[in-house]
Amino acid sequence: MRRLSGTDGIRGVAGQYPLDTSTLEKIGAAITLCLKKEHPNPSILIGRDTRESGPSIEKSLVKGILSFQGRVTLGSVLPTPAIAYLTKMREFDAGISISASHNPYQDNGIKIFSCEGYKISDKMEEEIEALVLDKNFPPPIAQNPILYKHVDESLIIDYKNYLLSIPESPLSLKGTKVVLDCAQGATYRIAPPVFTSLGAEVHSLFVEPDGRNINQSCGSLYPQCLASEVQRLGADMGIAFDGDGDRAIFVDRKGRILDGDYIMMVCACYLKARGKLSGNTVVTTVMSNLGLKRALQQEDIKLLTTKVGDRYVLGTILHEGLNLGGEQSGHIIFADHATTGDGILTSIKVLEITHCLRQDLSLLADGMVKYPQVLINIPVATKPPWKQLPEVVARIREIQRLLGEMGRVVVRYSGTEPLARVMIEGEDLHTIKLYAEEIAKVIKKSIGATKRSQP
Repeated sequence: MRRLSGTDGIRGVAGQYPLDTSTLEKIGAAITLCLKKEHPNPSILIGRDTRESGPSIEKSLVKGILSFQGRVTLGSVLPTPAIAYLTKMREFDAGISISASHNPYQDNGIKIFSCEGYKISDKMEEEIEALVLDKNFPPPIAQNPILYKHVDESLIIDYKNYLLSIPESPLSLKGTKVVLDCAQGATYRIAPPVFTSLGAEVHSLFVEPDGRNINQSCGSLYPQCLASEVQRLGADMGIAFDGDGDRAIFVDRKGRILDGDYIMMVCACYLKARGKLSGNTVVTTVMSNLGLKRALQQEDIKLLTTKVGDRYVLGTILHEGLNLGGEQSGHIIFADHATTGDGILTSIKVLEITHCLRQDLSLLADGMVKYPQVLINIPVATKPPWKQLPEVVARIREIQRLLGEMGRVVVRYSGTEPLARVMIEGEDLHTIKLYAEEIAKVIKKSIGATKRSQP
């Protein structure tokens, strides 16, 4: 059983286990030892977001990597998707992104990518964990500083050039006014110049990171300020990234906030009309709104659903030979272009679509009518399997029966936080709020009883 990794790598509070110095050194060493099975002196790229804990975590990982003769190149502040792309393009044996995505600055995390730019397999994660947790961890080899390459500034240039190459035909955004919310995070020095290079009039928000303000009342979780600025400036579009730049939430010219479901619908319809939507199918998670399913059905586009987590979306895309999928949270995967979600890439694709169709994003988004949705997060100390909580299961089934085909219930544990999540959709907001509160109450009662019954 895993004790370090969740659904999106290793995540925790900076300075505390598993992000304490000694464990981080072991993680760096374990990654190197796993890679050495195929690469005698594995090369590893490391990038990070703007959290104040990033440099110290980076230093500990580097020490662990060098202790077993791994080679390290630093990218400094780079979005997570940049690490995925550059790892493959520059032929590194692995890439590491130090980030906790949309979480506050106190948190941090480690995402590991294979030489092909994909997140490492469950098997490799388990091998790394087994080494880290092994009391008989092998002694280090003497460090060789020659194997350590300080920040390579050409990496960011390569990533910018890659993004600018995404449009399928020359794209001029001259006359288009765009507002960017960079969340005080990893996109702050990349997104504005990229869109300026494409000809857009760019207004940038939250591009002064201080190590502690990442995601603070800004970014993809808090797009309200962006929405106000779009309307104030009379902009054509607003785009909010998260701390590590792998997701994007949009705002149309009316100030309406558009999540990943809207964007998947817009992109799927555009690709299908051009015969470029593989399998006429989109992959998303159980958290996507029923409105997306209904909108795609009207266009004769199939929808496959997975567990929450972009790795599951990507796994299905690859297994089924598809090319589009994502999450309501704004992770969108264009498999023809990238190996992971990329907020800047998604933004370029959306602007390319509006430019080619000569239609405003607000009109394109009207193709989906969103069902009312309620989400309640319940803090939990333990996460027992739902089958051990019969009262919870019974209440979920009863409420799903009452909703019928016009609603649905999704109850799950967060893969990165100590939370149980209750999500209900239906036609009437008041009714589904009551239903969600009922389930939340039963979860609190049942998990509380489980805890008290433990010796």
